[in-house]
Amino acid sequence: MPAANSFDIAEAAAALLRGELVGMPTETVYGLAANAMDATAVLRIFSAKGRPHFDPLIVHVADADQAWTVAEPSARARRLATLWPGPLTLILPRKAGIDDLITSGLDTVGVRVPDHPIALALIRAAGVPLAAPSANRFGRISPTCAAHVWEQLDGTIAGVVDGGPCRVGIESTVLRPDPLPVILRPGGISREELEAILGEPVTMADHQVRTESLPQQAPGMLASHYAPRIPLRLRDADADWPSATDVARLAFSVAPAQPGGPTEVLSARGDLAEAAMHLFAALRRLDASGAQRMVAELVPDLGLGPAINDRLRRAAGLG
Repeated sequence: MPAANSFDIAEAAAALLRGELVGMPTETVYGLAANAMDATAVLRIFSAKGRPHFDPLIVHVADADQAWTVAEPSARARRLATLWPGPLTLILPRKAGIDDLITSGLDTVGVRVPDHPIALALIRAAGVPLAAPSANRFGRISPTCAAHVWEQLDGTIAGVVDGGPCRVGIESTVLRPDPLPVILRPGGISREELEAILGEPVTMADHQVRTESLPQQAPGMLASHYAPRIPLRLRDADADWPSATDVARLAFSVAPAQPGGPTEVLSARGDLAEAAMHLFAALRRLDASGAQRMVAELVPDLGLGPAINDRLRRAAGLG
C-alpha cells in the first residue's frame, strides 16, 4: 500500500470534508466512504466503483441519535437499534437532506452504526454521516483488508485508513422492519438474533421480492454480485469434488479427499463465524491462483449460514 495514502483518522476526516473518497474499515468489510451530505462526493462513489445509480447506498452513523437525523425510526427500529453498533442495516423512511443519489430516488434510506472503533472515530471526526458501500469495483469480491481496497480502487480514492482484517467478513444484514420485519439481504446478524430482539417472526425475502423491480429495495440485491473473475459454480452435495488441476475448490470444513487444483477450507472447525470471516479473502486467493474455474460448496443453512450461502449463490450468478 502506498505509505503516502495510509491515512490516520484526522487526515481521512479532512479528505472527506473536501469531498474526496476514503477507504474505511468496518467489522463487516471495508467501505468506500464519502460525506453523505455532499451530493458531488456521493456521485464519485458510483464513478469509482462503476456502480449503477439504481443501487442505493448505506449511510453509516456514529450512534442511534445520529441515525434518527437521517431516518424516521419506528417502534421496531428503536428496539433493533439495541443491536448497534453492529452489522445490521435498517431500511427506514428518509428525512429531508438525504440526496436521491443515496436512496436511488426511493423514499427510504438504509442506515447503520458500524461496530469498529476506527469507523466510529472517523464518523465523529468528520461530523457528518458517511455513505459507504463496499470498497471494491461493482459486483466483485468485497474487500476485507486495506490491500484489497488498493487492488481495485487505487487512483480513484484519496487514501485508506488501515484497520486490519475485518472481524465479521461479510456485509451487514439488511432489514425492512415495517410493516412486518423482512430480511432483504442476509448478513452478519442472523434471523434468530433479530427474532429474539423483536419477539416476533422475521421472514426472509424470497427471490421474487429481491429482484422484481428496480430501483433495488436495498443495497447488494442483484442476482450476480461478489463475483470472482473466473467462473464459479456450486457443488452438488452428493457430487465428487473435481480433480482437474485447473479447477479451484472452496470447501466449508473438510478438504476434498481427492487431489486436485488450488483448495481453500473456510473453517476446519466447522465454525460459521470463522467461515464468514474468511470467505471473501479465500475467494480472492482462489481467483488469483491461476485456475480457470472454481467450484464451491454451500455451508449449513443456520446462523450465519444463509448469509454465506447468499454470497456464494450470487458469486455464481444465481441470485
